Amino acid sequence: MRIAVIGGAGFIGSHLVDRLMAEGHEVDVVDDLSSGSLGNLADARQTSASPAGGSLKIHHIDAMSSEAESLFGMRRPELVYQLALFPRDDSSARAQGRGFESALAIMEAARKHGVTKVIATMPASALYGQPAASALPVKEGELSPRGVRGVVARAVIDLMSTYRERDMIEFTALAMSTVYGPRQRASGGVVAAFAEARRSGQPPRLDGDGRQTRDFLFIDDAIDALVRAGERGSGLVINVGTGVQTTLRDLWAEIGAGGGLEPASAPVRTDDLLRFAVSPVRARIHLGWSPWTDLSTGLSRL
Repeated sequence: MRIAVIGGAGFIGSHLVDRLMAEGHEVDVVDDLSSGSLGNLADARQTSASPAGGSLKIHHIDAMSSEAESLFGMRRPELVYQLALFPRDDSSARAQGRGFESALAIMEAARKHGVTKVIATMPASALYGQPAASALPVKEGELSPRGVRGVVARAVIDLMSTYRERDMIEFTALAMSTVYGPRQRASGGVVAAFAEARRSGQPPRLDGDGRQTRDFLFIDDAIDALVRAGERGSGLVINVGTGVQTTLRDLWAEIGAGGGLEPASAPVRTDDLLRFAVSPVRARIHLGWSPWTDLSTGLSRL
């Protein structure tokens, strides 16, 4: 199968490309390298050189450019993964708005050039507001966007639903919890930031008292859900997470164990989530997916 991966040189994207290549697919990576790195695709390039692996082409272009639409016309992918809608390094309203523009450009290109399905990753933490402790792990239901990122994410879901109804382009929106693993930059998530602090011998920043909870998902588990969504879960928003809450304080205790470093305290952000985890029940039903990597095992592989 020919598959396009938007943001394929990034943390999640490069691991997805590795998996798709190992399964023998023809993969087109579309990435402007604003946050991704060609170094992340070293393993995929090696697989591409093997007769047993799939084929890989890397296109250093913006997904919203005319070159990207022309690429869709020439390469005719059947399946598109859109992994670059919501940048972590730039939380400005303008940057989040570009996510909607990018989604629109991809859906239009999909309509014009016969793409069968688009799979997009969404920040689960922005879709469900501030859920009560009794509602955790939160299930898919009525969305309650938190901040500009959440509003844009819901708009992207509505956009994909419109193209599905009007143009019969299938989609699956995966609401991802906090994904971590090898290749993640220190600015890409709290696990990577803590791991970098441990390696450098510098105290990490811990907002407030560190009792905030998150749902940490290892990259291999996340990639398996993405691959399964290629053939399942059409027309749905599906949570991808473990359903397990871990406090940031406990996370640092495991990562920084034996280092003798005490976190540097910082004020809690006004919009920070206090407690969060997502239910994987719908993913189990519609994707046949469940997480299998516990936090200790995942951290040991960093």
